[in-house]
Amino acid sequence: MTPQPSRLSTPKLAELRSGRCQDPHSILGLHRSVGGGFAVVWRPGETGIAALVGRERVPFLPLPEDPEFLVAELTAEQVRRAEGLAGSGSPPYLIRGGVGEEGRELYADPYSLSPTLGATDLHLLAEGTDRYLYRHLGANWVRHQGVEGTAFAVWAPNAKGVRLVGEFNGWNSPTLPMRNLAASGFWELFVPALGPGSLYKYAVLGADDRWVLKADPVGRRMELPPRTASIVTSPSRAGDDGGWAAARDARDPLDQAVSVYEVHLGSWCRKGDPGESPLSYLELGEALGSYAADMGFTHVELMPVGEHPFGGSWGYQVSGYYAPTARFGSPDDFRTMVEALHRRGLGVILDWVPGHFPRDDFALGHFDGTALYEHLDPRLGLHPDWGTAIFNYGRREVRNFLVANALYWLDEFRVDGLRVDAVASMLYLDYSRPEGKWLPNRFGGRENLEAIEFLREVNSAVYREHPGALMVAEESTSWPGVSRPVYTGGLGFGLKWNLGWMHDTLDYFSHDPVHRRYHHNSLTFSLMYAFSENFLLPLSHDEVVHGKGSLVSRMPGDDWRKFANLRALYGYMWAHPGKQLLFMGGEFAQRAEWDADRSLDWHLLQHPEHLGVQRLVRDLNLAYRAEPALYQLDFQPAGFRWIDASNADANVIAFIRFGHERARHLVCLCNLSPVPRFGYRVGLPSEGPYREVLNTDSRHYGGSDLGNLGEVLASPAPWHGLPYSASVTLPPLATVWLAPR
Repeated sequence: MTPQPSRLSTPKLAELRSGRCQDPHSILGLHRSVGGGFAVVWRPGETGIAALVGRERVPFLPLPEDPEFLVAELTAEQVRRAEGLAGSGSPPYLIRGGVGEEGRELYADPYSLSPTLGATDLHLLAEGTDRYLYRHLGANWVRHQGVEGTAFAVWAPNAKGVRLVGEFNGWNSPTLPMRNLAASGFWELFVPALGPGSLYKYAVLGADDRWVLKADPVGRRMELPPRTASIVTSPSRAGDDGGWAAARDARDPLDQAVSVYEVHLGSWCRKGDPGESPLSYLELGEALGSYAADMGFTHVELMPVGEHPFGGSWGYQVSGYYAPTARFGSPDDFRTMVEALHRRGLGVILDWVPGHFPRDDFALGHFDGTALYEHLDPRLGLHPDWGTAIFNYGRREVRNFLVANALYWLDEFRVDGLRVDAVASMLYLDYSRPEGKWLPNRFGGRENLEAIEFLREVNSAVYREHPGALMVAEESTSWPGVSRPVYTGGLGFGLKWNLGWMHDTLDYFSHDPVHRRYHHNSLTFSLMYAFSENFLLPLSHDEVVHGKGSLVSRMPGDDWRKFANLRALYGYMWAHPGKQLLFMGGEFAQRAEWDADRSLDWHLLQHPEHLGVQRLVRDLNLAYRAEPALYQLDFQPAGFRWIDASNADANVIAFIRFGHERARHLVCLCNLSPVPRFGYRVGLPSEGPYREVLNTDSRHYGGSDLGNLGEVLASPAPWHGLPYSASVTLPPLATVWLAPR
């Protein structure tokens, strides 16, 4: 019996050896022939191996034309038995072998097994609707045809060949070629016994005839940078969230208290002196969870945790979209951290970066030798500010990769929302581009129509699956409807960063009080558009880097005035319509500009002025959560009323916040001058005593302790267009909150 020459012809073997064979299973594995069949394996240097069909042993012998390929000739009965075994969900034969006589083992032949991706999988992947893409692509440890192993699959439609390489074959072996399933562009190989912890990459022979080692785009774990291999992971650890997600999804997040603590995991707190090791995920779960909960925050927002090669990018240049960074531990450690934060009552929001990616050769850039994930034309595909590649949102497979990734973080790690970075750069084709360096859309406009559809698709998918989650847009322009539903023509986000408020407010507070009368509009203008979107007020990491200085350092005057201004700003911010976000260190008035490579200056808390700011932020959060007027109607005009918006000469503003119960309201009074105002009459909506809920000038916070002895009395004396009024003391550079008893 002789193997069919068409199967094992020298040209076919040469094609396989060169890496250009797109169906290696047509040569390797089990095949029928006249009068029986044969099995072929590619085992350079191995001798004495055999195929076991049931209990029968059939030796593999070198092929005369190429002794690196071994052939076991099977009888017709052995072929029938082998095919019967395969039909029962078992491998058709096992291989007993090794190098020489030592270390013999029994294993299934990867090329004798059926594909792990079926027709339905390929259909959903091809049409871009596989919301669980990560369960089908990447490296998944599964049981297949009765054998445990890892199912590898990768999208590379223009590749001439793809091989699996890793520490298990010396990184350069050609003997694990993958098959292009039905010429779909999805390459697959199941490798028995190769298990969790194995390092691997794909060797891709691109359309440009270059072999490049690529990390797995859907790999769920990567090596600690600067190493770049992907790592096979164990199946997801089952966990019990104690009903957290169900309770979250039963509430409307927009009428809940949302006070966000933004954190860079690598520099929040380090072990020992600054510059030493950051805390691990497990340590952060306990330490960060305890601290943020004690400070009264409702959510923690983490700067990007997807794997990234350069720490100085702070995570915003992602190379592993499905892999939590190895800098702080394993994926299961990250999951444990999220669970620990949840136990403390903290929601977890992740920064997510679907707008661009780094062009490192090992990652997504020119993945199959063509512009696969990105645009080919640099006028569309190259980000001018960051030198990164821009996703091609017009490709359904690329959109699927990103939409599935958004759901992955919520499904697999139970995070509570995503803050989408740099949305403005996605919306505009001419973003940061001079005339002649960008291409208009098909209607001649500057809007990126494909990106708009992608954003609508991802927001719809997230809210369909997780209605209580938060999708937050960092969007810096006046694009309409960012936080409006898709069915009304909006982009579908839940919240939008109010960067206009942030710039205007910090500009106002940067001026000496004697000049603030000329900038009063900067303080009040935000209410002209406050209800046009669902806004979140951010004082983020962007405002304490790149030479801007820390928040307290940007306040005018001597130290006393700097701290008083900062406290007044926080009091105003927490009362302003909208949710709020504060970057780490701001809660205790970090003096130095943020440095991602060193710890926050926690030692400052030994100084009373810094401790006072921390106490204030804690009390602001606690009072905010206790007063529904401050969050229930954040996005409705009915939740706000000016009392006095025009007293520019005195640097005073006053307004009211209302909740669902109008009688339960809160009055915010801001005196942003260093001159105390005694007997200042302010209009109020109801008669009787008002308690002083909060006073940023309290001695407890480091202030001068000027105030109203805890209470003012509203009498029936109309003022500011309201039926009642009270005479109050406004401390210098301070914010006071009043609420009816």
